[in-house]
Amino acid sequence: MSVTHSLDTSTSRANPLPTPMKRLTVPKLQAMKGGDPIVMLTAYTARMAQLLDPHCDILLVGDSLGQVIYGLPSTVPVTMEMMCAHGAAVVRGSYHSVVAVDLPFGSYEASPERAFDCAARILKETGAAAVKMEGGEAMAETVAFLVSRGIPVIGHVGLTPQAVNALGGYGARGRSEAEAAKIVADARAIDAAGAFLLVIEGVMESVAAEVTRLVSCPTIGIGASSACDGQVLVTEDMLGLFERTPRFVKRYEDLAARIEAAAAAYAGEVRARGFPTEEQVYRPKV
Repeated sequence: MSVTHSLDTSTSRANPLPTPMKRLTVPKLQAMKGGDPIVMLTAYTARMAQLLDPHCDILLVGDSLGQVIYGLPSTVPVTMEMMCAHGAAVVRGSYHSVVAVDLPFGSYEASPERAFDCAARILKETGAAAVKMEGGEAMAETVAFLVSRGIPVIGHVGLTPQAVNALGGYGARGRSEAEAAKIVADARAIDAAGAFLLVIEGVMESVAAEVTRLVSCPTIGIGASSACDGQVLVTEDMLGLFERTPRFVKRYEDLAARIEAAAAAYAGEVRARGFPTEEQVYRPKV
């Protein structure tokens, strides 16, 4: 007996259940290596997850929420509590994409055991399928520790925002031969440790292409060219919600201008007593 769900308009904003759709899995994503490009976007809220989910393979609850949602200067101050709260919201708002949650700075670097405790907490409290962690060869032992204990891990090499203080900024990586070789070595170590996916951020195209060719897991580029097996962007950047966007971002909308225009129109009507109108006022039923 098949079961179908109708979309109840009275609750659809909080509970997205259109035609049932089986959620993608980690093995299915792994099998996309060298095939159809993998689509990944960030999401931090249930409503954004609802809108993005039908079009994505992965929704990443990135620690970029520190800057996007909380106005922090970097991802470094982001807490486990923030990641768990937003991760749970995105899982509730999705039904198709694999949901992955960033391990925040300070939650995994000390030891594999510490990383396992934090990763397990995220998966238990959010219902997400995987965690993402930054770092190369130094983190390979930790990745292997998590994977061997049933926690799917996405790696992240190249420009690693959590290390911005050590890197000295957000500039592209891999310009020198030594730096390029280090990125390749980092990627291969994380791949060998068992990561099922690898984010490559802010590197030269030739480096991204070499990494993609050498690792067995799919690669996801952000500022790493189309040589990768898929792409990810911060959704708010892609939608034009900020005045400044990185070079590698393509704006598909200019929502900041549209939101400002809508707010200005509303303010004008309120001040002119043009809102609310009869259509928005409750009257006794006749």
